[in-house]
Amino acid sequence: MDKNQQNTIAPESTARTAGEADAHAAALERQDRLRRQMAFCLEIDKEKFIGRQTYLSDGERKENDAEHAWHMAIMTLLLSEYANEEIDVLKTMGMLLIHDLVEIDAGDTYAYDEEGKKTQHARETAAADRLFGMLPEDQGSRLRSWWEEFESGDTPESRFARAMDHIQPLMLNASTQGKSWEEHGVHLSQILNRNKETAKGSSRLWDYAYENFILTNLAAGKITPDE
Repeated sequence: MDKNQQNTIAPESTARTAGEADAHAAALERQDRLRRQMAFCLEIDKEKFIGRQTYLSDGERKENDAEHAWHMAIMTLLLSEYANEEIDVLKTMGMLLIHDLVEIDAGDTYAYDEEGKKTQHARETAAADRLFGMLPEDQGSRLRSWWEEFESGDTPESRFARAMDHIQPLMLNASTQGKSWEEHGVHLSQILNRNKETAKGSSRLWDYAYENFILTNLAAGKITPDE
């Protein structure tokens, strides 16, 4: 092989070697992406272990976070027509499915636990850092942004999602004749204060919940009236 042939072949060989290296790096990146996604999928199974204070409709046991999330997602699919504003239904469902994942680390904070609420934001923010940080950056950033949007309640989707988060336990409490409300001695003012912005997501659903879930249990003595 003369010098001219070497000069002609060498760049092609170098390019091929560089291309192979790039392909290998891309394959490793895809492998790592899938590994991180699967690790996250397994990690969020722990949401099934996080108990809430709301009883299931048969009153036999309390629901867990995963059941709560699933229920609200289906409710959104069915009830989105009552949103005050037009919403992206799929995004809202996704927001509801992921918004309580932080409780895997932070634990559930009962709606009327004023002491627990003092540290809730710090606990949940740290949990969001860890959990969403497990994912590839593009997916982790998207889910983190949905979580933050839900917490802010500043968009049509987050307002409706937060309405679902409040109305679903009202419905279950009503279906069990106010069992959890009665156990915790919950006052009407506590329920109304928690739901002071529920109508911003859906005034129609709030009116229905107030009339059918709250007033009926107040009349039955399951909710403690305020003096």
